[in-house]
Amino acid sequence: MEHEVFVPVQAERLREALADPVRVARAVPGLQQDAGTPPVSGRLKVRVGGHTITYRGTVRVTARDDGSYAVEGDATEARGPGTVKLALVLTLTPSDGGTTVTITGTTTADGRVADLPPDAVSATTGRLLNRFVENLAEMPETPPAAAEREPERETEPEAERAPEAEPEAEVEPAPEAEPSALFEEEEPAPPTPSRVNREDAVAEAAHARRTMIGRSAEEVDHAPPRGRYAPVPAPETADARATLRWAAPAAAVALASAIAVTRALRKRR
Repeated sequence: MEHEVFVPVQAERLREALADPVRVARAVPGLQQDAGTPPVSGRLKVRVGGHTITYRGTVRVTARDDGSYAVEGDATEARGPGTVKLALVLTLTPSDGGTTVTITGTTTADGRVADLPPDAVSATTGRLLNRFVENLAEMPETPPAAAEREPERETEPEAERAPEAEPEAEVEPAPEAEPSALFEEEEPAPPTPSRVNREDAVAEAAHARRTMIGRSAEEVDHAPPRGRYAPVPAPETADARATLRWAAPAAAVALASAIAVTRALRKRR
């Protein structure tokens, strides 16, 4: 296989990234490193067409005498017997405005990926290589000045250090003045009306709870509310009762008078 990737950075920046295994591990797209393993090792999910395959393996990057880099890796399917082995060579060629990375080598694979269409496998491989080189180019540079300053700061002579300031003498706080007896004899203020109302409501609620103790659940549910939540009876009309109270005796007197008059008339005849 042969693949080329152009990145707008200098070749020296790519060489510094390839020489650092930690940067190489961060540049591999989707790599999940396992604890206690070498930097460039772990699990990698690869999506080929509509299939997703998870591999677990290791990659090694070695500088060669001619200025190129050898990339060797082997991986095994996490859920299957399939394996993948690669042997690539990365060549960095400076160009106008950046660097061209030429990738050549061979890859062998078996298992699930061998049953997939070759075009889909080639497209996925090219996409992974492009993202790998682009991630290498985006890695931040390590400033050499900061690395040189650290040893200088550690080797400073003890005599040049500024003497530490002596702690200031502690000042005892002045004793607080005792309150006057005038304020001790002051009577407490009477409770506000709102506080009294709140205490009455609490006492009434406690009384309601005490009255419900010992009853069955059915009696409590059907018992009429008491206290401030009891229903107010409708006012009775006094006029109607007074009218009925005097109407009956008046009717009796009228009836008796009529009977007496009728008897008197009969006797005259």
